Amino acid sequence: MDAYADLVFLGGRVVTVDAEFSVASALAVTDGIISAVGERDDVAPFVGPGTRVVDLRGATLLPGINDSHLHGCAFGMATPPLSLDLGHPAVSCLSDVAEAVREAAGRVPDGRWITGHGWDPGYLHECALDPSRQPSRHDLDAVSPHHPVALYSFSGHATWVNSRALELMGVDRHTVAPPGGAVVVDESGEPTGLLHEGAQALVQNALPPLGRQERTDAIRSTLATLARLGVTSYTEPGLGPGGDGIMRGALGAQTLDVYRRLLADGELTARVGVLLLPTGMASTAEEFARALTARDEPGGTDPRRLAIHGVKVFADGIVPNRTAWMHEPYVGGGCGALCVGGETDTERVAEINAMIRHAHAAGHQLGVHVTGDRAIDTVADAFAAALAEHPRPDARHYVIHGDFLTAHSMKVLAEHGFGVNMNPTIKWTVADMEEAFVGPGRAAYAWPYRDALDAGVRVASGSDAPVTHPDWRQGVATMVLRESKAAGRISGPEQRIGLAEALRTYTIDAAWQDFADDWKGSLEPGKVADLCVLDGDLLTADPHDIPSMPVVLTVVDGQVVHDALRD
Repeated sequence: MDAYADLVFLGGRVVTVDAEFSVASALAVTDGIISAVGERDDVAPFVGPGTRVVDLRGATLLPGINDSHLHGCAFGMATPPLSLDLGHPAVSCLSDVAEAVREAAGRVPDGRWITGHGWDPGYLHECALDPSRQPSRHDLDAVSPHHPVALYSFSGHATWVNSRALELMGVDRHTVAPPGGAVVVDESGEPTGLLHEGAQALVQNALPPLGRQERTDAIRSTLATLARLGVTSYTEPGLGPGGDGIMRGALGAQTLDVYRRLLADGELTARVGVLLLPTGMASTAEEFARALTARDEPGGTDPRRLAIHGVKVFADGIVPNRTAWMHEPYVGGGCGALCVGGETDTERVAEINAMIRHAHAAGHQLGVHVTGDRAIDTVADAFAAALAEHPRPDARHYVIHGDFLTAHSMKVLAEHGFGVNMNPTIKWTVADMEEAFVGPGRAAYAWPYRDALDAGVRVASGSDAPVTHPDWRQGVATMVLRESKAAGRISGPEQRIGLAEALRTYTIDAAWQDFADDWKGSLEPGKVADLCVLDGDLLTADPHDIPSMPVVLTVVDGQVVHDALRD
């Protein structure tokens, strides 16, 4: 042998996720590259005096997981110790939220902001019983009279504040919400403390912007969590000036600078792809084009560790009190994240087409936020029109979320080599409540994995963290089972897919989205050694047990970043 391996794995289920989804029992890693895959005899010659030999004892070796839609800095800022955990099951009612804020107020000096993340009206007892009962500033005021409080919903489409925060924001009954937003008021016209969509900018403008150290700490926290979960790559879906007003600037341009510094200092323990965010939700095509043209991104980073893949555009979520753009109205509203929609907006269609056409002609990949069938059809057609006007090979544009893909949009996406990025853990989280908003038929259909794959669309999966926890194991189980989080109720069994198909969405097809499927995303000789080891045999496990199967080893570029085998 010219060079012995650094790592050799024996005695396991080596799930290669190659074209045949072949399964081996042994694998060798040399200088950060997979040097051999096969059986024990195939890798035995690679074992030398300095080789670490891992006896898998029947455990499963997988390609490193690629979470293809994860807000890394925002996730770190939204999780303890940097933020209160207000998600289910940490809280189950409004008094639980108030108690968490009360405890924080006892630790934090008077006048300093208290922030939290993850509240979901579907899992707050009072809201679930009565959709007209919404979270209010009055639920927080008694426990935080001297602290401004800002609590972000799990979806990111609403913020809940107390009276002290409203005072600092200068929001009262006379306040006019920014474009694309709503300040919720009570029967007397007074603000309730709920801010929807673009109105959240009011609280963002009042919060002190994140400092470099806070951003650094947030990303470090995220990287540590992802290493423990076996996630070796992720996409930051929007960093730039358009994110300066979101979560204290967690999606802002300075965050990209922090990523560059972490890479330079050897601390970036996952591969990161970035979509630029030149403008925010309610921008015009002219503003978008001007901001995109003005971008001047410095080079010099390792594109396999930190790469800018393209540009993010918002196609919906910008109309007051609407978070999805549908052909037909929702059937309900009230306390949930989903609200009424449905009107045709020819001006908005023209704006979306212009933004997509400009970014495509400039050579960028496009990831477009869409959460409704009307929006998805509009974007798919805009992709095809831009490609016809400016032919480009392999642009790999994709729709983000794609919750209500239509037969038309799937046909257009498949014919032109475009993709969709879906979020199975969001489906798992909202399945118990979405019927009340979109009706049983649409609720069962939401996130139609089976139809999309059968139509030939490339599908990648992501958590949309901090909207949901970035646990791919739950995502895989959800794609296979289509069961809900709270009740375990089956939602749309006809959209179930197989285990192999589900794993591809988190590995090789996510790598395709990154323009990287030729060098990562599967366990084949010559590809980078991004790996994760799952304790137990994933291929024979009951899908219900997959979320609890421990990740015991994570390797990025041949370097171990999480090791429970030696703990």
